This record gives sequence, C-alpha cells and structure tokens, in this order.
Amino acid sequence: MKYINLELEKYYHIFNRGNNKENIFCEDENYLHFMSLYKKYIYPVADTFAYCLMPNHFHFLIRMKGEKTSKVSETFEVLDRPVWKPFADFFNSYSKAFNKKYNHTGSLFQYKFKRNEVNTIEYLRELVIYIHRNPLSLAIDGNYQNYRYSSYPAIIRKGKTSICKDEVLSWFDTKENFIFCHNKISVENNISTLLQDV
Repeated sequence: MKYINLELEKYYHIFNRGNNKENIFCEDENYLHFMSLYKKYIYPVADTFAYCLMPNHFHFLIRMKGEKTSKVSETFEVLDRPVWKPFADFFNSYSKAFNKKYNHTGSLFQYKFKRNEVNTIEYLRELVIYIHRNPLSLAIDGNYQNYRYSSYPAIIRKGKTSICKDEVLSWFDTKENFIFCHNKISVENNISTLLQDV
C-alpha cells in the first residue's frame, strides 16, 4: 500500500480500523485513553476539525500546523524525522496499552494508518458530515447527534472545545445549516467515492 506524505498546513482524513476488523475499543476506558494519547501526540502538531471513534475503526479530519505553530518543525524536522512520526508514536502507544490490558498479540491495526489529502471545500463539508454520521452506519446509536465519541456535540453546543468548531461552522455558513446538512442522506453516497477501503 502506498502512503502519502503529510505536509504542513494541509488537511487530511486520518483513519484506520482493527486488524481483521476486530474491535480496537472494548469499553469506555479505551476511548478515553485513546483520546488522551491523541491530545498528547497530535494536538501539538495538528488542528482537529472532526472525529468519530467507532468500536472497530476511527476517523479524524485534521490540518497539519504550520512551521510557526507546530512543534513538528522544532521537534521532528530538526532531527530529520518525518512529519508523520507523532501519529506513529500515538498509534504505537495505544496498541501497546491495549495489547497489555487484554493480552492481545499481533498487530492491533490493519494498516500503519491511512490518510487522504482533503483539498476542496466540498470535500471538507462532505467529510465532516460523513464522519459525524458514522454511528448510524453500524446502528450502534440511533441518534448520532448525541454519540459520545464524536466531535458533533462539541461543535453544536456552547463552551470551549479543542475542536476548531468556528472554522467548521464557517464551511456551512451557519450552525443551523450545519445541522440541516447533517440530516441530508445524499451525502453518504457522494463521500463513498472519496474514501478508500474504510
């Protein structure tokens, strides 16, 4: 499999699933630990616009920070280490913790991690909706608006969040239109042509 390089100031869809489609999250503690590691490894190097954690896979929409705002340049590039290294460290750290807790052997994830560049506003909008509606695809929660392991609730409610919600809402013009667009079913058919083997 060919993996694209991550470049500063570009948007990417980051996703992966469990090896053999097995669960990578078995209980609440797993989801919380995964996100605590995400905060440790990824927040310093990327802005986050949407995410959803499902029992056997996950999705993130991120933008790599620029040289002035990212620790990538001072921590990784100076050492001649690739920009994707924080992601590898993040997933490796979670895999080790999961394997130890559940006596799991072998690779936890099916891939190193998959990433697609997102380079149009239409793609950004459709991907945000696709990510947030993911819980409906497995029928594990009849109301995706309240799904616990998704950025959707953080974007529509008031209060501070680490999600770049103001920028996300600007892609839809208003919060009302953001909600309206999420309720349209046609988006799922459009986004499927942009995804590869999720």
